[in-house]
Amino acid sequence: MNVPSPEKPDFIQMQYDFAAHIRQPSVNPPPAHVEDRRMQIYRDLFYNNIEGFVSGMFPVLRTLYSDADWHAMVRDFFVKHRCKTPLFLEIGQEFMAYVSQEREPHPCDPAFMVELAHYEWVELALDISEAELPEAVDAEGDLLLGHPVQSPLAWSLAYQYPVHCIRPDYQPEAAPAQPTYLLVYRNSDYDVKFMETNAVTARLLSLLDEQSELTGQQALEMIAAELQHPQPELVVKGGLETMQHLHRAGVLLGTAL
Repeated sequence: MNVPSPEKPDFIQMQYDFAAHIRQPSVNPPPAHVEDRRMQIYRDLFYNNIEGFVSGMFPVLRTLYSDADWHAMVRDFFVKHRCKTPLFLEIGQEFMAYVSQEREPHPCDPAFMVELAHYEWVELALDISEAELPEAVDAEGDLLLGHPVQSPLAWSLAYQYPVHCIRPDYQPEAAPAQPTYLLVYRNSDYDVKFMETNAVTARLLSLLDEQSELTGQQALEMIAAELQHPQPELVVKGGLETMQHLHRAGVLLGTAL
């Protein structure tokens, strides 16, 4: 905690004392000459606002903790983390930074905590995203002969744990042998949807995102070669069906003009 120098005006010292007490009242005394009844209003207001937002943004994670453990974690976030934004809608991103970079491991923390928190954060991040869809797209273009364009509102994700299945009665203690691949996207109705995919689909979307000159067929042929598949035409056929499905869902917008 930054301690102001003695020569700073009294009101600045009071601000430091006020903020320190609000964050951690059990350690830092309140500003002098301020009635505790009044300070209690601020203590409750600040903490309850933060706790309410975090609970609302991470509802599944919340169900995995006892009340005592949950409030201890939120208080630790409140005390230690220094937010880089004043926007309440970005508290989820700040909490993600805390759990992934600053939180000391606790016995009550599940092994998948960081991944689950990220998965829950993604929904809000896409819901409020201001990313604009590209205009230079042929919505009816040939997905094999052209370059399929992925929506910036569609995120292909990979997790070690099946985060979309976690709930109080299903908490895997170890990561399965195979990763979980998920596609999270916002459709034209502004609804955020989740789709379970696989390694091949994730690789396809990655290739199309990284290499803007690739046609759909070229990308699928590269994947067939990587898999050493004895019948590349089957990979192309299955891949086209996948791309058509993603196009109908709004994940692929069409082909580049």
